[in-house]
Order: sequence, then C-alpha cells, then structure tokens
Amino acid sequence: MVTPIIILALLACPIIIAFLRCKIMNTTLEVNKFACWGLGLTFFFFFIGHLVKSAGMVEMLPPWVPYRLEIIYLTGGLELLVGIALFLQQYQRFAAKVAIVIFVIFFPANIYAAFNGVGLGGHQWGPSYLLIRGPLQVILIAWAYFLCIKDRNKQLS
Repeated sequence: MVTPIIILALLACPIIIAFLRCKIMNTTLEVNKFACWGLGLTFFFFFIGHLVKSAGMVEMLPPWVPYRLEIIYLTGGLELLVGIALFLQQYQRFAAKVAIVIFVIFFPANIYAAFNGVGLGGHQWGPSYLLIRGPLQVILIAWAYFLCIKDRNKQLS
C-alpha cells in the first residue's frame, strides 16, 4: 500500500516545492515544467522498481509471454528514458505522451497480477487492489495530459 503513496508524493513534490518557492519569492510558477519533473521522478521510481524487483515484475506477466525478464529490463530502460526526457524541456511534451501510452499498455499486467495474487506492491490483495491501482492510473494519465501536455504556456503567479 506504500507504493501508491510514494508515487503520489514523487509526482506532487516538485510542483508543491516550486509553488511555495514562487509564493515566497513572488515569482511565476511554470506549472508544466514542474509537473513534468514530478512525472519524471515517478518514472525514475518505476525504473528502479524494474531493477530492484525484477523477479516480482516477471511474475506480473503470464507464463506464456516469452523473454519475460528481458521485457522487464527493456521496459525499465524505456521508463528511464521517459524519466530523463521529462526533465528536458524540448522533449517534455513528447515524453508525457509516451508516458500516457505506457500507462495504458502496462495496465493489463497490473490486472493479470491482481487476479493472480502476485506478491508485489499490493497485487497480492487480489482484484480489490485494482480499486487503488485503477484510480492511480487515471490520476497519472490526467496529470500527464492536463499538466504536462495541454496548454504549454500555462503559468500561475
């Protein structure tokens, strides 16, 4: 249950810190920039999970999927690249779009893991875990779209 809290904290921290700094310094908050940084931090967290918990992540894939460990490392590498791109202004919008695609494509693995009680990150709770994971996926997709992609010139003062 701790994992969704960590994800939300990583997602929100840069924009919260930037907001507080802007209020103290009386400057303008670049919402898109710091929202992308938060999303980038979450992708670094996902990448680390793919390295540290690779055996558990392999179990999230059905046995009939070939090269499961290689897929875990490959998708972890993709998450690292997306995380880095989210910190580089010229790639942020594209990286946020890729992030949305990743969230959509990877979600079936979460469904499989929940229905098969895979003991990783809450999936061992069974299908009820999807009541947490599903809304979290929606939050991540909404964050990427509304704060990182849409209205690139949006700023708060």
